[in-house]
Amino acid sequence: MRISRTPPSTATATAPSEWVTGAAWVEEIAAPESPSRIRVDSVHFAPGARTVWHRHPLGQVLHVTQGAGLVQRRGSTVEAIRVGDRVRIAPDEWHWHGAAPTTSMTHLAIEEIAEDGTEAERGAAVTDTEYLAHPPVL
Repeated sequence: MRISRTPPSTATATAPSEWVTGAAWVEEIAAPESPSRIRVDSVHFAPGARTVWHRHPLGQVLHVTQGAGLVQRRGSTVEAIRVGDRVRIAPDEWHWHGAAPTTSMTHLAIEEIAEDGTEAERGAAVTDTEYLAHPPVL
């Protein structure tokens, strides 16, 4: 077992603008070393920031570590998420996630990388109407 008490070798990076509306930052926590294909990132969203619609070939798990946010699966209503919540996104399920309008949110994004290297597929930006059609966040 290898224990790391130092920061990851990669710095926190600004999330690419083609993947988010608003400001978001990604910190790599764990990247696959063969034969593992598990990737873990800590993603911090500023208030109002959210991803575009997207899907992962093998799904994704989100674990909220700070703040409050929103998640929506295509065809479902927007759901509020808070510290400690875990959201399982099924393989190839279109979805988006991000911070609440007035609160930042940080989550761990955990996913298995496809054996053939296929990455997440990016869709359209989440409109303000879609984003603001949410339940109250407590």
